[in-house]
Amino acid sequence: MFTVPLARPRRYMVRMHAPSLTPPIEQIIDDFAFLDEWEDRYRYLIELGRTLAPLPEAAHSEANRVQGCASRVWLTTARRIEADGVHLDLVGDSDALIVRGLVALAIAIFSGRRAADIAGIDAEAIFDRLGLGQHLTSQRSNGLKAMVRRIKDEAAAAA
Repeated sequence: MFTVPLARPRRYMVRMHAPSLTPPIEQIIDDFAFLDEWEDRYRYLIELGRTLAPLPEAAHSEANRVQGCASRVWLTTARRIEADGVHLDLVGDSDALIVRGLVALAIAIFSGRRAADIAGIDAEAIFDRLGLGQHLTSQRSNGLKAMVRRIKDEAAAAA
């Protein structure tokens, strides 16, 4: 691992470079709180996008495309049966760097969770806590809401 310098002197964050190593949402929230400048938070979102597991080229299809996003976003959902019910495992990608980070954020919130629990997750509250509502363009905010809607719809169908 190596570090990425941030706008403020003497502050560094560990660069996440291995595929599929998106940190848990709790760590992302803590990391966002540590970063004072929005320029640093945007860099962090871009780094989150780089942690995503690669999405196979065949999965970059219209069937997997999230409707309502200005950038192209693809999301695949796999159902996994566990003793406590159906869990959803998500993999996604985007053609835009910051949006790819938002995909990673949505995956950190929802992936691996029980389908029955996903409906009760208040992603909007998490986005507000991170300050995304005030700092994302309306197109990116709408795309993020479209991702959440798609994930919740798939969870409802799987539950």
